[in-house]
Amino acid sequence: MHRVAVLALDGVIPFELSIPSRIFATARGPAGEPLYDVVTCTLDGGPVRTAADFSIAAAYDAGVLATADTVVLPATDAHAAITGPESLSPELLDALSRLRPGTRAVSICVATFVLAAAGLLDGRPATTHWKHAERFARFFPRVRMDPGVLFVDDGDVLTSAGASSGVDLCLHLVRRDHGSEVANQVARSCVVPPWRDGGQAQYIEHPVPEPSVAGTAPTRAWALSRLAEPLQLADLARHAGMSRRTFTRRFREEVGMSPGQWLTRQRVELARRLLETSDLPMEGVAGRAGFGTAASFRRHLHAALGVSPHAYRRTFRATREEPAEV
Repeated sequence: MHRVAVLALDGVIPFELSIPSRIFATARGPAGEPLYDVVTCTLDGGPVRTAADFSIAAAYDAGVLATADTVVLPATDAHAAITGPESLSPELLDALSRLRPGTRAVSICVATFVLAAAGLLDGRPATTHWKHAERFARFFPRVRMDPGVLFVDDGDVLTSAGASSGVDLCLHLVRRDHGSEVANQVARSCVVPPWRDGGQAQYIEHPVPEPSVAGTAPTRAWALSRLAEPLQLADLARHAGMSRRTFTRRFREEVGMSPGQWLTRQRVELARRLLETSDLPMEGVAGRAGFGTAASFRRHLHAALGVSPHAYRRTFRATREEPAEV
């Protein structure tokens, strides 16, 4: 069974600490069997203070990290003050050195600073809470900081933005490991959205718009029910009753990406669900998801996930007979 080890450091924020256990422990297989073994540890196995008015006791010390397939590092408020390896204790550096090759390292919120200071992010893309992104970039210039996204998946190192983005990232890992159906079941059980649109841009502080200013949410809902249609920017702007320029600006302010990027993401997610849950041939999936042709669908899925539609279906529906790819 895939083991997830959560490392609780002194001052850990309770909400972030609880996310991995809540998400991964909820994931179940077809027979109701648990899919993850989630354990919590501290550096020395002793209790640690939290950022709240209580302490927590863990069952393991950092030695358990050497047995983990995924290691999650929740944030403390102090992490945002890290400036380099000298900010990390010898005990923490030793603990991180115990990760086996191929172990996934995951940070929640400003715990990205810890991974960067330990040298695990050099030359790689990452994100962190938008309030601290500029400072992060100043002290860790070798990391390709992207402050606009909710999380970054770079294979064996994954980073998330503020607080609840840890939920998004853990659900993403469940989806990556076991497919959308399992991840959606976890999301429903936890009463959280299985996938949030956009990135951090929608949460960055902006002046409050005038009450009369229309938003793009109704148009997004309208578009989601018409993904199979060849929607253009002009169609979306017309539905919203705005000029294309105004619609694009407001869409970016609310969602954190362009209308075209958002449409492609929604179509990829629909296509993933169809690949996992239906026997439609690739042309059928492409049509339902609004990609037009199987060739266009293959290009978009490979750009988004790095795999072909056939390989994706084979991975998540390995026990069922698959139709030939066209």
